[in-house]
Amino acid sequence: MKRLLIIGIGAGDPDHLTLQAVKAIAATDVFFIVDKGEVKHDLVQLRLDLIAEHGRPPYRIAEARDPERDRTAPAYAAAVDDWRARRARACEALIRDALGDGQTGAFLVWGDPGVYDSTLAIVEDILARGNVAFDYEVIPGISSVAALTARHRTSLTRVGRPVHLTTGRRLAEQGPTADDVVIMLDAHCSFTGLDDHHIHWGAYLGTPDEILISGPVSEVGERIREVRAEARARKGWIMDTYLLRRLEE
Repeated sequence: MKRLLIIGIGAGDPDHLTLQAVKAIAATDVFFIVDKGEVKHDLVQLRLDLIAEHGRPPYRIAEARDPERDRTAPAYAAAVDDWRARRARACEALIRDALGDGQTGAFLVWGDPGVYDSTLAIVEDILARGNVAFDYEVIPGISSVAALTARHRTSLTRVGRPVHLTTGRRLAEQGPTADDVVIMLDAHCSFTGLDDHHIHWGAYLGTPDEILISGPVSEVGERIREVRAEARARKGWIMDTYLLRRLEE
């Protein structure tokens, strides 16, 4: 039976690797890299650096190009489903062709595989197709949410209050659905106008490019928009996370 490891590698700092993740990398025969292209090559390079430091030769690296996703499609869910299906086919080919029976393969996943990531859904889709058989294990990692709250020296929760994890798209449509809301990857700065909230914002968390801004939305919102736009133009991509917290009356 082929064995697959889904390894959470943290938000960007090489020191985010847990001891469990280090052991999992050392036990891997084939590492699967899904390349997002030249613009995001530094995301691939971090994975390669972690493999070089913690992998045990002889290991192999098998690569596939990440399919393009239509980010302008009006039917957002359908566009995501189409992209996942095409990505699943690419990953299925890697597992089928590059991983031998009795060997262990691994995907290195940003943050924690169970937080705002499609890898687990793709793995289940591959298994459901029945074209390739394998067992798999999930190794948790430090999520961008955990990295964010640690860097801002704040807690994720407050006593007796829920936390809602959602997207910028949903925040724009519905507004805050709890007193404490975590937003992942908000391209349109949907916090605009929520002046009764405090924001803890972070981009490129754990990396040398890390940016942190915190304060009332009314005071720092415009700065975040400007900094975010400049950073994205400079690097060609951005990954950001923020915690919105309703101000106490």
